[in-house]
Amino acid sequence: MHQRRMTIATSAQEAYLSIVVPAYNEERRLPASLARILCYLDEKPYEGEVIVVDDGSEDRTVEIIRGLLPRHANLRLMENDHRGKGYAVRTGMLAAQGQVVLFCDADLAVPIEETARLLARLEEGYDVVIGSREGLGARRYGEPWYRHLMGRIFNFLVRIIAVGHFQDTQCGFKCFRGEVARDLFSRLRLYGDQAPTIKGAALTAFDVEMLFLALKRGYRVAEVPVEWHYGLRSKVNPVTDSIRHFRDVLAVRINEWRGLYREQER
Repeated sequence: MHQRRMTIATSAQEAYLSIVVPAYNEERRLPASLARILCYLDEKPYEGEVIVVDDGSEDRTVEIIRGLLPRHANLRLMENDHRGKGYAVRTGMLAAQGQVVLFCDADLAVPIEETARLLARLEEGYDVVIGSREGLGARRYGEPWYRHLMGRIFNFLVRIIAVGHFQDTQCGFKCFRGEVARDLFSRLRLYGDQAPTIKGAALTAFDVEMLFLALKRGYRVAEVPVEWHYGLRSKVNPVTDSIRHFRDVLAVRINEWRGLYREQER
């Protein structure tokens, strides 16, 4: 594929970087994270926007963000029914207007300053750049041994069943060319418009389907080691989320066998 380099937009009407933050019951962690993200953008020479996608929170998350909107012209709020992280991320990615679109977790487990590493690879001509908690240069802080083991087992299964190219598909820190983000997320089948409403926190493997489609459509994907901090208030349920993740990976392979992704080839 022909390499393309990014041209930074400097006009107020066209954002260069859109940052999408999915949020479910994040009244405690999100205010500090947003302050850090907005400060990060204020220090940059380009225009940026932050899109918080609320996933049907039952706490004061929406109320807090609404209170911040009048003070930050580049902050947007989208309110979803509770359909899970995959659907929330998809909503924000399709609404983002930037030349480049990044999504990150509400707790900033990967510091927002790591964005520079991903942008550098986009400048080299990549279409999708994913943060990785594995590989030379990656740094993990505070993670229990069993969580790391769970992640490695899951990655082994992902490599066998769906995509064998990546050491870490689930890191919540990924960056895309804007047009590529809109193309890929409009094609997701697992957590598209038909996603049902749910109860409780639900982490999913939508990342696996997205990466599967990215490779199938011929996009150049780079994996970049990043710094990552384990959150004490992690919403991961070792049992239910592991089952859901495995189910999603199997669904991607079954969809491929059924020919549902055939039209995605370019």
